[in-house]
Amino acid sequence: MFGIARTASPRVGRISPQECVDRHARGDLTVVDVRELAEVRASGTALGGVHAPLMRLADMADPRHPDHIAALDPETPVAVFCVSGGRSAMAADMLLKLGYKEVYNLGGFGDWCAGGGKVSR
Repeated sequence: MFGIARTASPRVGRISPQECVDRHARGDLTVVDVRELAEVRASGTALGGVHAPLMRLADMADPRHPDHIAALDPETPVAVFCVSGGRSAMAADMLLKLGYKEVYNLGGFGDWCAGGGKVSR
């Protein structure tokens, strides 16, 4: 396992890389990369996922905000990742506070890749 995948809230579940990739492929789960743009440019990100840097996530994930991204729906399960799981733990807590029902911390981008997830550059 690459990421440490901390879970700051007991309501944030851990999801295995393989389950995350499989559910995302079926359309059962939205994958969110909360790393900074420079990190994404250096390595790519999850193909078909959403890039929402942690510092912008509250706006981008809130359906009431003008910067809301339509792909982020509080009713759809979400798995978040960063580099090692620390920022994604904070992001998962934030999503719960915004009313998201099912939130997972995948851990790091390396976990996505280890599960066979495709990468977009």
